[in-house]
Amino acid sequence: MAFDATLATTDRSAAKPTKWRRFKVDLWLTDLNTAEIGILKHTQHEAKSDQFTKDMEIIGQIKDDGERTGLIGYRKELWKDEKGMKRRLVIKLFSDSMNWRGSLDMLMGRSLQLSVGAKGVPVCAYSVNIARHDQLVQLERSAQKWPLFPEKFSFFIETSKGPRFYRLRRKVFAIGADYILYDDRGRKIGVLDHRIINLGGSWNVKLAADHSYAKLETVLQLFCTMLRYNREARGHVSRQLEQVLRGRAKRQLDTHERDLYMNPRRAR
Repeated sequence: MAFDATLATTDRSAAKPTKWRRFKVDLWLTDLNTAEIGILKHTQHEAKSDQFTKDMEIIGQIKDDGERTGLIGYRKELWKDEKGMKRRLVIKLFSDSMNWRGSLDMLMGRSLQLSVGAKGVPVCAYSVNIARHDQLVQLERSAQKWPLFPEKFSFFIETSKGPRFYRLRRKVFAIGADYILYDDRGRKIGVLDHRIINLGGSWNVKLAADHSYAKLETVLQLFCTMLRYNREARGHVSRQLEQVLRGRAKRQLDTHERDLYMNPRRAR
């Protein structure tokens, strides 16, 4: 629950006080909120952004210094009503004025592939699409067979200085879903602190200021939102994997997910 007091540095003897970039991912317990009340408000959101679909529900907000700077929604019907491999989690991030910032898509095909390779361990895989960023960021749970080992996720972001690799590791001794962010040199550069007193789910995030940039913040904001559904998502992958292994699965992916696998150089 508590933040780490210090972060690792290359030269500990010359360590300087860390400057932090902080924000909060605040999820609501119910769908009733001031950002989306009534049919007219929902229609206005749809008109503002083509990323705001008819089944989109606003479930939370991003706050900087106490001010709301973003809104978070998910495709409710796709997650609550679909069945089998077509059921998947899709989360979207918008600015406070409803401009689209990014999306996180659960990839059932990729998740089942990794789970088969891990011999039955449910491995959830997600694709993160960031506004004005050419890369689709692949965020994946690590396959591990020991139940007491802390959960880990990894991803990389292509930047002007080349790819930057990251690892998210759940804290072992924590009441909530707290995670530590490491860079590709194994340094702790951030903490995701789960505030369990908020029944809807809330994470206070802090990043070392010299490691923080907008695309990384977007990935972390979507990741925190995903954690609200993390256990249910693992259970869904596990059940679908069992159906596949028994030969009972209905082998049909969602149309939008299939598009994410398409070869951009294919003949059209």
